[in-house]
Amino acid sequence: MKVVIVGGVAGGMSAATRLRRLDESAQIVVFERGAHVSFANCGLPYYAGGVIEDRDELLLQTPESLGSRFRLDVRVRSEVVAIDPDDRTVTVRDLSSGDTYVESYDELVLSTGASPIVPPLPGAERALVLRDVEDVDRLVERIESAQMSGAPSAVIVGAGFVGVELAENLRARGLDVTVVELADQVLAPLDPEMAAPVADRMRERGVRLELGTQLSSIGVDTVDLADGPTIPADVVVMAIGVRPENALAKMAGADLGERGGVVVDGRMRTSVPHIFAVGDAVEKRDAVGGGATMIPLANPANRQGRLVADVIAGRDVHARSSTGTAVVGVFGLIVTATGWNEKRLRAEGRAHRVIHTHPQSHAGYYPGAEQMSIKLLVDPDTDAILGAQAVGGEGVDKRIDVIATAMAGGLTASDLADLELAYAPQFGSAKDPVNMLGYIADNLRTDSTRTVQWHQLDTLVDGGASLVDVRTAEEFAAGAIPGAVNVPLDELRDRVGELPAGDLIVHCQVGQRGHTATRLLGQLGRPAVNLDGGYRTWEAGQRANATASMSRA
Repeated sequence: MKVVIVGGVAGGMSAATRLRRLDESAQIVVFERGAHVSFANCGLPYYAGGVIEDRDELLLQTPESLGSRFRLDVRVRSEVVAIDPDDRTVTVRDLSSGDTYVESYDELVLSTGASPIVPPLPGAERALVLRDVEDVDRLVERIESAQMSGAPSAVIVGAGFVGVELAENLRARGLDVTVVELADQVLAPLDPEMAAPVADRMRERGVRLELGTQLSSIGVDTVDLADGPTIPADVVVMAIGVRPENALAKMAGADLGERGGVVVDGRMRTSVPHIFAVGDAVEKRDAVGGGATMIPLANPANRQGRLVADVIAGRDVHARSSTGTAVVGVFGLIVTATGWNEKRLRAEGRAHRVIHTHPQSHAGYYPGAEQMSIKLLVDPDTDAILGAQAVGGEGVDKRIDVIATAMAGGLTASDLADLELAYAPQFGSAKDPVNMLGYIADNLRTDSTRTVQWHQLDTLVDGGASLVDVRTAEEFAAGAIPGAVNVPLDELRDRVGELPAGDLIVHCQVGQRGHTATRLLGQLGRPAVNLDGGYRTWEAGQRANATASMSRA
């Protein structure tokens, strides 16, 4: 059996090495258009920023090492330019010599990835992208050249994962950094109130954010924004997203989805016999909605590469749906997400329940505990977990991983309460933040408590509801929601008669005392609802709204 793989890195090399471990007799040929077949593309921003000092650390394997260990025929600087699915051949151009030749296959795996989007702006040819090692070499060269000017500046177009990583790393290299983003927030996978602390941190660390706008042109050492301002820019990097590299699949007659992704079945087979596809170029099945989605992440690509090798070797395996679990570091913050966000749920008209918490990373009495913010989205009918986001310091990543694992295992939100998670004071709490989400979910599911969201508050107050702040007088004086009446929780029993008539909304700093207050008031004959996530969530939402208003202005 002869297997030809087009494209290396995550999907292609996982397929090649797994297939060799399964079948020593197979002939495996890998064509890679670039100069490097196996490299750490997620490490590229950190090499640009000097965190990874040795460029060779990015190079995981070479054609020689892969040939020696796995007997793979790896050909770099070799571009597949045509596919003949009837004859089962590919046409290859040697980019070093310019010669072309034909290679046959029994099974063909396309791992062509996705390419950075560069809009057709005046001066766009001056912009850099960051996809491979050659791209980062060009970026480092441009940075070093700019540093010779004494006041280097950079504009990063796009505030997604790559954009914010680059912002941090270029600041570390001493550049004056501006991030331009068409949306009115950073990091689109987050909801606005969860993204607000990330934007705050970026501004604190000297990053200028131009939200709700876009570039109109790129000059020699400046960029022009659509709303007028001109910004210095010795370095311009496009990080606005990627599109699937589908030309070869389309040439072969494979079906494509609405967003250009290659359509594959659960065994990574395209619509063309003997042609498979994996990685960023293909559609995945969404774990929440069940439909097709594009998730250009390394984990799914690696998993699909392994799976396609199993299929070719005759194993009965099928791809799982994907939640798109992701994490990024932003100036000391850990930012994570899995599943759907509230914006998408609302846009799809899908019913959902929201839970905000602000727990400590570990036991508060043990030194060094950091506060995090977690948002859980739940189906109100089935209690299924629809998604989650978390932002904070240490421990954020492990909490999102637990939630993602729970989603994969079909656990409900209430089931999180019963997870037995590792505990010691320096690592967590006896009631882990994930357990606390489960407790709250169960309270909401059983109607033990009712909550409202920060973005609903103004409408409810305008409709006649009264807001009761149950924090201490000192907390209230330090900052309060306009119109709130302060009755501290410990005084609530004795002062219940002072509360305004009508509907009551109570809140504390993060939601826990508010829940206690709603339970108490209900038993005293004054039913109330709790402001989910308390003052902290409301205040983050106000900052998000203010940023959005400024962007639209």
